[in-house]
Amino acid sequence: MANWCSNSVAFEGNDTALEQVRLEFIKMQLRENKESGGQLPEFISDKNKGYFFDVSLENVGCNFNYQTRWSPNTEILLLIAEYYKVDFIYHYEEIGNQIYGVTVYSNNELKEICLEEEDFEQYDYHEETDTYFFEEEKYKSDYEILEILLKRKIENYENH
Repeated sequence: MANWCSNSVAFEGNDTALEQVRLEFIKMQLRENKESGGQLPEFISDKNKGYFFDVSLENVGCNFNYQTRWSPNTEILLLIAEYYKVDFIYHYEEIGNQIYGVTVYSNNELKEICLEEEDFEQYDYHEETDTYFFEEEKYKSDYEILEILLKRKIENYENH
């Protein structure tokens, strides 16, 4: 059984292109409901990876949440962005495999910032108190810590 990677993507571009992307995701969602399996846009010929599962559309903008098996599907999002000539901001996480990051595609440039194994080693979980410890602070959730670490990486990336 696959570990599920949680994904959230927001596309940006002109209204016509965004409507086309939105319709593409709606078609995938409808096909998944009918076929009970992961989907890819019809124009993608390589059917070996990156399938979208449990696609949901947010009410605002061209934003989608979905699942993938094991890892992010950045390559597929890049193909969608190039096909429709749009940009995107993409967040993904699969904590069991220590995957947590963000990818930004803008002006034909791809920037990917993700946590590394050493980032995940910076905090500890204490089972007896069901809390996480990071930099002498106590946290109820490791997501708060991961967001702090990712934000630092983003700031470091932007400052270099």
